[in-house]
Amino acid sequence: MGPFFKKISPVILASAITALLLFATACGSSKAASDSAPQAMPVKVHTATAETIDDTSEYVATVKSRDSAVVMPQVEGIVTQIFVHSGEHVADGAPMMQIDPAKQQATVSSQEHARTAQLAQLNWAKQNYDRVAGLASAGVVSKQDLDQARATLDSAQSQLRSLDAQVSEQQVQLQYYRVVAPRAGIVGDVPVRVGDRIVTTTTLTTVDRPGTLEAYIYVPIEKSAELRLNLPVQIVDDSGKMLAASRITFISPQVDNSTQTVLAKATIANSNDSLRTAQFIRARVIWDTKKKPVVPVTAVSRIGNQYFAFVAEPDQKGGYVVHQKPLQIGQIVGNDYVVLDGVKPGDKVVVSGTQFLVDGVPVIPQESSS
Repeated sequence: MGPFFKKISPVILASAITALLLFATACGSSKAASDSAPQAMPVKVHTATAETIDDTSEYVATVKSRDSAVVMPQVEGIVTQIFVHSGEHVADGAPMMQIDPAKQQATVSSQEHARTAQLAQLNWAKQNYDRVAGLASAGVVSKQDLDQARATLDSAQSQLRSLDAQVSEQQVQLQYYRVVAPRAGIVGDVPVRVGDRIVTTTTLTTVDRPGTLEAYIYVPIEKSAELRLNLPVQIVDDSGKMLAASRITFISPQVDNSTQTVLAKATIANSNDSLRTAQFIRARVIWDTKKKPVVPVTAVSRIGNQYFAFVAEPDQKGGYVVHQKPLQIGQIVGNDYVVLDGVKPGDKVVVSGTQFLVDGVPVIPQESSS
């Protein structure tokens, strides 16, 4: 051992060696901690925004005309002629069908003959009265004979008036054997054929006047409590394109026992004739309009029946960490989910790389351009 080491005290040497060992241990621990600390992962985020969202439900509805007349006969008989075709435009009062009038014509003829006979009877009674009146004035016949002649004349006149009324009634009845259009419009389906026997309850056809229609919307009883007059209604096609806008104008006070639905009606202005009577359509009832946050569909994952999304939130060190939030999801609007609960406007929702994330991992949020 050299002169230098001879001068160092054993106590000092032992202290120096201990200090070196402690320094080496501390450096090793710091490096291990540095190696085990997770690195912040860059992720694409989308800032949730509040959008005006309609709370809607779609139902299958039936279109009916407010200006549709059902044509039914007023008499019974055999159809002998049909003058119209389905889809044809007819004028008010135009002939549509002919029912065999032979029996009624015979009744009218019989009544007219009876009237003719009664008219002859009246003429005789009048002549007889005039003759008796002349004899009575000369004192040849009694006043009783004059009163009898007068009574016969009055009876003949009354019977003639009765027969006149009967002939008029039967002639009017004869007119019912030719069915005419009750209004100008378009002829609907004609289910009867020549030779069919019809009764007064037989539907011959319909006549529809182009214009205003009504949508008959059958709302399930579970939603009936939310029905109210003037609720907005949109008539849409299969692609969701709106064909007409309307409002609820009628709500039935009763529930349909067979379907457990409540009937609601909405008036449709069919100015471009895009809808037809008895057509099935889709009616979108707008229950309410609220501002709700929306997030991209790609940001939402589903596990079982629960939806989740990762949200980047600031930590105490000035960075960001992600937290997995359970969501209550509403309808889909475009490429976004409407969030009922779990995310608020301004939250940074992760939209990429979610499969590599776990709760609490530090991230570097990068705002998505889409």
